[in-house]
Amino acid sequence: MEIGIIGSGNIGSTLAGYLTALGHQVSVANSRGPESLGEIARKTGATPVTTAQAAGVKDLVIIAIPEKAIVNLPVDTLSASEAIIVDAGNYYPSRDGQTTDIQAGLTDSEWVAKVIGHQVIKAFNNIVAPSLASKAVSTGSPNRIALPVAGDDKGQKATVMKLIDEIGFDAIDGGFLSESWRQQPGEPAYCQDLDKDTLRSALQQADIRKRAENLAKADEMARPYL
Repeated sequence: MEIGIIGSGNIGSTLAGYLTALGHQVSVANSRGPESLGEIARKTGATPVTTAQAAGVKDLVIIAIPEKAIVNLPVDTLSASEAIIVDAGNYYPSRDGQTTDIQAGLTDSEWVAKVIGHQVIKAFNNIVAPSLASKAVSTGSPNRIALPVAGDDKGQKATVMKLIDEIGFDAIDGGFLSESWRQQPGEPAYCQDLDKDTLRSALQQADIRKRAENLAKADEMARPYL
């Protein structure tokens, strides 16, 4: 596939390495421009490009940036895209500021979809970067870490789930995009390195009545690192 990754942090750069190794044509971009991506290009084999170029690839776009930076994306390009767009980000109020729509009940990714004018798939957001980088194993391995994939298009979810399996993790259907709050910061499925059965249980254990409270606790814990 032709894949564009917007975001060159730990998640974006790790995914660039995996996907290039799998034979995909991978472009990577960040807000600082292609000239800042030389080291990542050498390590991963991905091609440094502008954000607009990464947003314009034909098959898959992965957005792995802080939520506060979503509004700076090339919205015209993304809204017209025929590619699958994956949101791998998480909303932390102390970093990203207060977002009215999220505070009113939209999930992180529903808000992203609204801003960019294109449906998204939620994936890669609930695993810590060190686990993503070091714990990929072959299909069928015992205690293989699982990742949830949420979204409203079954075909797009299936494509992303297949990609996750090829990278080295199990994937489970996390439901509609409106249910993706279950894999957001503070919830039982967030950053826990769970196998498929345990992850399914964790998603179901999430209590929407505690969503705001759990986010506040997660935000407080993460604040020193944001």
